[in-house]
Amino acid sequence: MRRLFHHPFFIRLFNWEYWNSTLVYLPLYPYWLWLSIRARSFFFLTAANPSIRNGGFIMESKNDVYKLLPQGLYPATCYCEIGTSIDAISEMMNAMGIAFPAIAKPDYGERGIGVKKINSLNELETYLSHVPVPFLVQEYIAWENEIGLFYYRMPHEKSGFISGIVNKEPITIIGDGIRTMEQLVKQNARYLLQWKQIYKLHKERLGYIPIKDERIVLVPYGNHSRGSKFTDVSDKITDQLTTIIDDVCRNIDGFYFGRLDIKFDSWEDLQAGKNFSIIELNGSGSEPTHIYDPSHSILFAWKEIIRHWNILFRICNANNQKGTAYLTLQEGRKEIATFKEIEAQLMSANL
Repeated sequence: MRRLFHHPFFIRLFNWEYWNSTLVYLPLYPYWLWLSIRARSFFFLTAANPSIRNGGFIMESKNDVYKLLPQGLYPATCYCEIGTSIDAISEMMNAMGIAFPAIAKPDYGERGIGVKKINSLNELETYLSHVPVPFLVQEYIAWENEIGLFYYRMPHEKSGFISGIVNKEPITIIGDGIRTMEQLVKQNARYLLQWKQIYKLHKERLGYIPIKDERIVLVPYGNHSRGSKFTDVSDKITDQLTTIIDDVCRNIDGFYFGRLDIKFDSWEDLQAGKNFSIIELNGSGSEPTHIYDPSHSILFAWKEIIRHWNILFRICNANNQKGTAYLTLQEGRKEIATFKEIEAQLMSANL
Protein backbone atom coordinates (compact mmCIF):
# COMPACT_ATOMS: atom_id res chain seq x y z
CA MET A 1 0.00 0.00 0.00
CA ARG A 2 2.81 2.42 0.90
CA ARG A 3 4.49 1.75 -2.42
CA LEU A 4 1.21 2.45 -4.23
CA PHE A 5 0.83 5.87 -2.60
CA HIS A 6 4.44 6.65 -3.53
CA HIS A 7 3.24 6.80 -7.15
CA PRO A 8 3.43 10.31 -8.72
CA PHE A 9 -0.36 10.43 -9.16
CA PHE A 10 -1.03 10.02 -5.45
CA ILE A 11 1.88 12.27 -4.45
CA ARG A 12 0.27 15.09 -6.43
CA LEU A 13 -3.24 14.22 -5.30
CA PHE A 14 -2.52 14.37 -1.58
CA ASN A 15 -0.14 17.35 -1.64
CA TRP A 16 -1.80 20.53 -2.89
CA GLU A 17 1.56 22.23 -3.54
CA TYR A 18 1.82 20.11 -6.70
CA TRP A 19 -1.64 20.91 -8.00
CA ASN A 20 -2.10 22.78 -11.25
CA SER A 21 -2.11 26.53 -10.57
CA THR A 22 -5.51 26.91 -12.23
CA LEU A 23 -6.97 24.46 -9.72
CA VAL A 24 -5.35 26.26 -6.79
CA TYR A 25 -6.60 29.68 -7.87
CA LEU A 26 -10.03 28.66 -9.21
CA PRO A 27 -11.96 29.28 -5.95
CA LEU A 28 -10.38 32.76 -5.73
CA TYR A 29 -11.31 34.01 -9.20
CA PRO A 30 -14.62 35.54 -8.01
CA TYR A 31 -12.66 37.69 -5.56
CA TRP A 32 -10.28 38.78 -8.34
CA LEU A 33 -13.33 39.66 -10.42
CA TRP A 34 -14.64 41.80 -7.55
CA LEU A 35 -11.31 43.67 -7.33
CA SER A 36 -11.32 44.14 -11.10
CA ILE A 37 -14.82 45.61 -11.00
CA ARG A 38 -13.74 48.02 -8.28
CA ALA A 39 -10.69 49.03 -10.34
CA ARG A 40 -12.69 49.06 -13.59
CA SER A 41 -9.95 46.97 -15.16
CA PHE A 42 -9.12 43.28 -15.40
CA PHE A 43 -5.47 44.28 -15.67
CA PHE A 44 -5.26 46.70 -12.76
CA LEU A 45 -2.15 44.84 -11.51
CA THR A 46 -0.13 46.33 -14.39
CA ALA A 47 0.02 49.64 -12.49
CA ALA A 48 1.86 48.14 -9.49
CA ASN A 49 5.38 49.09 -10.56
CA PRO A 50 5.38 51.99 -13.04
CA SER A 51 9.05 51.58 -13.99
CA ILE A 52 8.60 47.93 -15.06
CA ARG A 53 6.77 46.90 -18.20
CA ASN A 54 3.21 45.87 -17.32
CA GLY A 55 4.11 46.34 -13.66
CA GLY A 56 6.00 43.07 -13.78
CA PHE A 57 2.85 41.07 -14.48
CA ILE A 58 3.93 39.72 -17.84
CA MET A 59 6.43 40.27 -20.67
CA GLU A 60 8.87 42.28 -18.57
CA SER A 61 12.49 42.09 -19.66
CA LYS A 62 14.75 40.67 -16.96
CA ASN A 63 17.61 42.72 -18.36
CA ASP A 64 15.61 45.94 -18.08
CA VAL A 65 14.70 45.06 -14.49
CA TYR A 66 18.35 44.47 -13.58
CA LYS A 67 19.15 47.96 -14.85
CA LEU A 68 16.83 49.37 -12.17
CA LEU A 69 18.73 47.68 -9.35
CA PRO A 70 21.54 49.41 -7.47
CA GLN A 71 24.94 48.50 -8.91
CA GLY A 72 26.71 45.65 -7.15
CA LEU A 73 23.53 44.07 -5.77
CA TYR A 74 22.92 41.70 -8.69
CA PRO A 75 25.09 39.26 -10.66
CA ALA A 76 27.20 40.51 -13.56
CA THR A 77 24.99 40.02 -16.61
CA CYS A 78 25.44 39.95 -20.40
CA TYR A 79 22.44 40.55 -22.66
CA CYS A 80 22.48 38.45 -25.84
CA GLU A 81 20.24 38.93 -28.84
CA ILE A 82 19.32 35.99 -31.04
CA GLY A 83 22.10 35.57 -33.58
CA THR A 84 24.86 36.90 -31.35
CA SER A 85 27.99 34.88 -32.08
CA ILE A 86 29.60 32.70 -29.44
CA ASP A 87 32.81 34.72 -29.86
CA ALA A 88 30.97 37.97 -29.15
CA ILE A 89 29.35 36.46 -26.06
CA SER A 90 32.71 35.15 -24.86
CA GLU A 91 34.21 38.63 -25.25
CA MET A 92 31.36 40.19 -23.27
CA MET A 93 31.79 37.60 -20.52
CA ASN A 94 35.52 38.26 -20.30
CA ALA A 95 34.95 42.02 -20.19
CA MET A 96 32.50 41.62 -17.30
CA GLY A 97 34.56 39.02 -15.46
CA ILE A 98 31.98 36.26 -15.88
CA ALA A 99 33.61 32.82 -15.68
CA PHE A 100 32.22 29.30 -15.91
CA PRO A 101 30.08 27.96 -14.44
CA ALA A 102 27.58 30.63 -15.45
CA ILE A 103 23.81 30.88 -15.62
CA ALA A 104 21.95 31.27 -18.91
CA LYS A 105 18.31 32.34 -18.84
CA PRO A 106 15.75 33.71 -21.32
CA ASP A 107 15.16 37.45 -21.04
CA TYR A 108 11.45 36.69 -20.86
CA GLY A 109 9.95 33.81 -18.92
CA GLU A 110 9.01 32.46 -15.54
CA ARG A 111 9.03 29.31 -13.39
CA GLY A 112 12.64 28.63 -14.31
CA ILE A 113 11.81 27.63 -17.90
CA GLY A 114 14.96 27.73 -20.00
CA VAL A 115 17.27 28.49 -17.07
CA LYS A 116 20.44 26.42 -17.22
CA LYS A 117 23.76 26.21 -15.45
CA ILE A 118 26.46 26.38 -18.13
CA ASN A 119 29.84 24.79 -17.39
CA SER A 120 31.81 25.48 -20.57
CA LEU A 121 31.94 27.42 -23.80
CA ASN A 122 30.77 24.30 -25.66
CA GLU A 123 27.67 24.07 -23.45
CA LEU A 124 27.00 27.76 -24.01
CA GLU A 125 27.26 27.29 -27.77
CA THR A 126 24.72 24.45 -27.58
CA TYR A 127 22.39 26.65 -25.52
CA LEU A 128 22.81 29.48 -28.03
CA SER A 129 21.84 27.16 -30.88
CA HIS A 130 18.57 26.16 -29.19
CA VAL A 131 17.29 29.20 -27.28
CA PRO A 132 14.52 30.88 -29.34
CA VAL A 133 14.50 34.30 -27.62
CA PRO A 134 17.02 36.90 -26.40
CA PHE A 135 18.79 35.62 -23.30
CA LEU A 136 21.15 36.54 -20.49
CA VAL A 137 24.46 35.02 -19.47
CA GLN A 138 24.99 35.70 -15.82
CA GLU A 139 27.58 35.28 -13.13
CA TYR A 140 26.86 32.15 -11.07
CA ILE A 141 26.42 33.07 -7.42
CA ALA A 142 27.87 30.19 -5.43
CA TRP A 143 26.37 31.04 -2.04
CA GLU A 144 24.21 28.09 -1.01
CA ASN A 145 21.43 29.97 0.78
CA GLU A 146 18.55 31.20 -1.36
CA ILE A 147 15.29 32.85 -0.39
CA GLY A 148 12.32 34.51 -2.00
CA LEU A 149 11.47 37.66 -0.04
CA PHE A 150 8.17 39.43 -0.66
CA TYR A 151 8.22 43.21 -0.30
CA TYR A 152 5.64 45.96 -0.65
CA ARG A 153 5.38 49.70 -0.06
CA MET A 154 2.42 52.02 -0.49
CA PRO A 155 3.29 54.78 -3.02
CA HIS A 156 2.44 57.52 -0.53
CA GLU A 157 4.47 56.00 2.31
CA LYS A 158 8.21 56.34 2.98
CA SER A 159 8.79 52.82 4.33
CA GLY A 160 7.84 49.37 3.13
CA PHE A 161 7.34 45.94 4.61
CA ILE A 162 8.41 42.32 4.17
CA SER A 163 5.26 40.20 4.01
CA GLY A 164 6.88 36.77 3.80
CA ILE A 165 10.11 34.86 3.22
CA VAL A 166 10.53 31.42 1.68
CA ASN A 167 13.69 29.33 1.92
CA LYS A 168 14.56 27.41 -1.24
CA GLU A 169 16.23 24.03 -0.94
CA PRO A 170 17.26 22.62 -4.33
CA ILE A 171 17.15 18.92 -5.14
CA THR A 172 19.99 17.50 -3.06
CA ILE A 173 20.79 13.95 -2.02
CA ILE A 174 22.88 12.86 0.96
CA GLY A 175 24.83 9.63 0.53
CA ASP A 176 24.57 6.72 2.97
CA GLY A 177 27.29 4.53 1.41
CA ILE A 178 24.69 1.91 0.52
CA ARG A 179 22.18 3.21 -1.99
CA THR A 180 22.84 4.47 -5.52
CA MET A 181 21.99 7.97 -6.64
CA GLU A 182 18.94 6.59 -8.45
CA GLN A 183 17.70 4.83 -5.33
CA LEU A 184 18.19 7.94 -3.20
CA VAL A 185 16.21 10.00 -5.69
CA LYS A 186 13.34 7.55 -6.06
CA GLN A 187 12.82 7.13 -2.32
CA ASN A 188 12.07 10.86 -2.05
CA ALA A 189 8.54 11.75 -3.18
CA ARG A 190 9.45 15.31 -4.19
CA TYR A 191 12.42 14.17 -6.25
CA LEU A 192 10.49 11.32 -7.84
CA LEU A 193 8.24 13.89 -9.49
CA GLN A 194 11.37 15.39 -11.10
CA TRP A 195 12.73 12.06 -12.33
CA LYS A 196 12.74 12.98 -16.04
CA GLN A 197 14.73 16.14 -15.38
CA ILE A 198 17.16 14.36 -13.05
CA TYR A 199 17.63 11.48 -15.50
CA LYS A 200 18.40 13.91 -18.31
CA LEU A 201 21.01 15.71 -16.23
CA HIS A 202 22.65 12.74 -14.53
CA LYS A 203 21.84 9.55 -16.46
CA GLU A 204 25.52 8.54 -16.64
CA ARG A 205 26.00 8.84 -12.85
CA LEU A 206 22.81 7.35 -11.44
CA GLY A 207 24.48 4.04 -10.59
CA TYR A 208 27.06 5.76 -8.41
CA ILE A 209 26.89 5.06 -4.65
CA PRO A 210 27.69 8.30 -2.76
CA ILE A 211 29.76 7.78 0.35
CA LYS A 212 28.15 8.42 3.72
CA ASP A 213 27.19 12.09 4.19
CA GLU A 214 28.33 13.01 0.68
CA ARG A 215 26.13 15.88 -0.49
CA ILE A 216 25.23 16.11 -4.19
CA VAL A 217 23.10 18.93 -5.62
CA LEU A 218 21.26 17.40 -8.55
CA VAL A 219 19.24 20.40 -9.77
CA PRO A 220 20.80 23.74 -8.74
CA TYR A 221 17.77 25.95 -9.38
CA GLY A 222 15.59 27.51 -6.71
CA ASN A 223 12.30 26.96 -8.54
CA HIS A 224 9.39 25.07 -7.03
CA SER A 225 8.42 23.80 -10.47
CA ARG A 226 11.92 22.27 -10.79
CA GLY A 227 11.80 20.39 -7.52
CA SER A 228 13.06 22.81 -4.87
CA LYS A 229 11.51 22.44 -1.45
CA PHE A 230 10.01 25.70 -0.24
CA THR A 231 9.93 26.35 3.51
CA ASP A 232 8.24 29.31 5.15
CA VAL A 233 10.87 31.20 7.16
CA SER A 234 8.87 34.37 7.71
CA ASP A 235 9.92 34.16 11.34
CA LYS A 236 13.29 35.50 10.09
CA ILE A 237 11.68 38.89 9.44
CA THR A 238 13.22 41.44 11.79
CA ASP A 239 13.20 45.22 11.99
CA GLN A 240 16.87 45.20 10.97
CA LEU A 241 16.28 43.04 7.88
CA THR A 242 13.22 45.10 6.93
CA THR A 243 15.28 48.29 7.11
CA ILE A 244 18.00 46.80 4.89
CA ILE A 245 15.57 45.53 2.24
CA ASP A 246 13.53 48.74 2.41
CA ASP A 247 16.69 50.78 1.75
CA VAL A 248 17.38 48.66 -1.32
CA CYS A 249 13.83 48.74 -2.68
CA ARG A 250 13.33 52.48 -2.16
CA ASN A 251 16.33 52.95 -4.45
CA ILE A 252 14.61 50.95 -7.19
CA ASP A 253 12.69 53.64 -9.03
CA GLY A 254 8.96 52.90 -9.32
CA PHE A 255 9.05 49.56 -7.48
CA TYR A 256 6.33 48.95 -4.89
CA PHE A 257 5.26 45.30 -4.99
CA GLY A 258 7.04 42.05 -5.73
CA ARG A 259 9.43 39.32 -4.75
CA LEU A 260 13.20 39.49 -4.53
CA ASP A 261 15.00 36.19 -5.07
CA ILE A 262 18.21 36.48 -3.07
CA LYS A 263 21.29 34.31 -2.62
CA PHE A 264 23.46 34.96 0.40
CA ASP A 265 26.30 33.58 2.47
CA SER A 266 24.67 33.42 5.91
CA TRP A 267 21.68 34.75 7.79
CA GLU A 268 24.01 36.77 9.98
CA ASP A 269 25.50 38.48 6.93
CA LEU A 270 22.10 39.08 5.34
CA GLN A 271 20.79 40.65 8.54
CA ALA A 272 23.88 42.87 8.48
CA GLY A 273 23.28 43.84 4.86
CA LYS A 274 26.36 42.19 3.36
CA ASN A 275 27.32 39.21 1.18
CA PHE A 276 24.03 38.88 -0.70
CA SER A 277 22.96 39.15 -4.33
CA ILE A 278 19.54 39.77 -5.86
CA ILE A 279 19.44 37.11 -8.55
CA GLU A 280 15.98 38.15 -9.75
CA LEU A 281 13.31 40.74 -9.02
CA ASN A 282 9.71 39.89 -9.87
CA GLY A 283 6.85 42.37 -10.00
CA SER A 284 3.07 42.17 -9.77
CA GLY A 285 2.95 38.67 -11.24
CA SER A 286 4.78 37.37 -8.15
CA GLU A 287 3.33 34.81 -5.81
CA PRO A 288 3.91 34.87 -2.05
CA THR A 289 5.80 31.61 -2.46
CA HIS A 290 6.03 30.89 1.27
CA ILE A 291 2.53 29.42 0.80
CA TYR A 292 4.17 26.34 -0.77
CA ASP A 293 5.67 25.16 2.51
CA PRO A 294 4.46 21.53 2.76
CA SER A 295 3.25 22.21 6.29
CA HIS A 296 0.77 24.86 5.08
CA SER A 297 -2.81 23.97 4.17
CA ILE A 298 -4.60 25.13 1.05
CA LEU A 299 -6.71 27.36 3.32
CA PHE A 300 -3.54 29.11 4.52
CA ALA A 301 -2.49 29.59 0.89
CA TRP A 302 -5.83 31.10 -0.10
CA LYS A 303 -5.72 33.48 2.86
CA GLU A 304 -2.20 34.66 1.96
CA ILE A 305 -3.03 35.08 -1.73
CA ILE A 306 -6.07 37.22 -0.89
CA ARG A 307 -4.02 39.25 1.59
CA HIS A 308 -1.46 40.04 -1.09
CA TRP A 309 -4.14 40.76 -3.70
CA ASN A 310 -5.64 43.35 -1.36
CA ILE A 311 -2.24 45.01 -0.92
CA LEU A 312 -1.70 44.89 -4.69
CA PHE A 313 -5.10 46.48 -5.33
CA ARG A 314 -4.36 49.38 -2.98
CA ILE A 315 -0.95 50.03 -4.55
CA CYS A 316 -2.28 49.88 -8.10
CA ASN A 317 -5.21 52.14 -7.27
CA ALA A 318 -2.84 54.71 -5.73
CA ASN A 319 -0.51 54.61 -8.76
CA ASN A 320 -3.45 54.87 -11.14
CA GLN A 321 -4.68 57.99 -9.36
CA LYS A 322 -1.19 59.43 -9.81
CA GLY A 323 -1.37 58.81 -13.58
CA THR A 324 -0.17 55.24 -14.20
CA ALA A 325 -2.60 53.73 -16.71
CA TYR A 326 -3.96 50.20 -16.52
CA LEU A 327 -3.44 47.94 -19.49
CA THR A 328 -6.62 47.78 -21.58
CA LEU A 329 -8.38 44.47 -22.12
CA GLN A 330 -7.19 44.33 -25.72
CA GLU A 331 -3.60 45.19 -24.77
CA GLY A 332 -3.62 42.66 -21.94
CA ARG A 333 -4.90 39.84 -24.12
CA LYS A 334 -2.23 40.63 -26.72
CA GLU A 335 0.56 40.54 -24.11
CA ILE A 336 -0.69 37.21 -22.74
CA ALA A 337 -0.86 35.71 -26.23
CA THR A 338 2.68 36.86 -26.97
CA PHE A 339 3.95 35.44 -23.69
CA LYS A 340 2.24 32.09 -24.27
CA GLU A 341 3.88 31.88 -27.68
CA ILE A 342 7.32 32.54 -26.15
CA GLU A 343 6.65 30.02 -23.38
CA ALA A 344 5.67 27.37 -25.92
CA GLN A 345 8.86 28.04 -27.88
CA LEU A 346 10.97 27.67 -24.75
CA MET A 347 9.24 24.45 -23.77
CA SER A 348 9.73 22.94 -27.22
CA ALA A 349 13.38 24.04 -27.27
CA ASN A 350 14.01 21.54 -24.46
CA LEU A 351 16.92 23.52 -23.09
